[in-house]
Amino acid sequence: MAPVTRREIRSWLMDMDGVLVHEDVAIAGAERFLSRLRERGTPFLVLTNNSIYTRRDLAARLRGSGLEVPEEAIWTSALATARFLDDQRPNGSAFVIGESGLTTALHEVGYTMTERSPDYVVLGETRTYSFERITQAIRLIVGGARFIATNPDATGPTTVGPVPATGSVAALISRATGHEPYFVGKPNPLMMRSALNAIDAHSETTAMIGDRMDTDVVAGLEAGLETVLVLTGVTTREMAERFPYRASRTLESVADLVDELG
Repeated sequence: MAPVTRREIRSWLMDMDGVLVHEDVAIAGAERFLSRLRERGTPFLVLTNNSIYTRRDLAARLRGSGLEVPEEAIWTSALATARFLDDQRPNGSAFVIGESGLTTALHEVGYTMTERSPDYVVLGETRTYSFERITQAIRLIVGGARFIATNPDATGPTTVGPVPATGSVAALISRATGHEPYFVGKPNPLMMRSALNAIDAHSETTAMIGDRMDTDVVAGLEAGLETVLVLTGVTTREMAERFPYRASRTLESVADLVDELG
């Protein structure tokens, strides 16, 4: 059997937490990798399912960790959700449970925030879920609003342990309404395709770097990208072997990719 020829990679997508940073501390080699991409003018996007923060917020957070990533090189599930809704129903209306990252993205595509007969209920991540607003979302969905969620992550990491995230609250609303949301973020390959469109890249010449098999790698595979699993986040080699699909490559960290960039 002839050996598999590795693709020529001209653009890169990468997860943030577990790939570039870990609890706001830069992962060794991440800045060298990003510097090489910037020096070569290689298109790249940093992806996150977190919908709390705006691009500016995240760029500042990364800068505080010692990583220089321009705002335009950041893509969030909030931005992907806003683009999806703009394509589906331009200038629509939404009842939103979320923070500034989500509301700003929706405003920027021309959406109106309303509590009266919205086209959509849009659920994102927030630091403080309000029982009152969750109840309002349930009633609006029962009344006919379409249910969208930025991402299916059940929990989010903090320094003191996991906290409930969008997927957990979505399950609560689904149980109360009988309606499942449409999840836009990873592992939906729609997130990958919207990111590719944002930098005018092609799936055949793009790689996705992630630390999770069940979101980063599967989304990359389903979008037709080369996939790179790095072991600086939540997944070990042993865990990766249990999945029915494999990443194109498994590396210790993004530092292993620096020499490849030339």
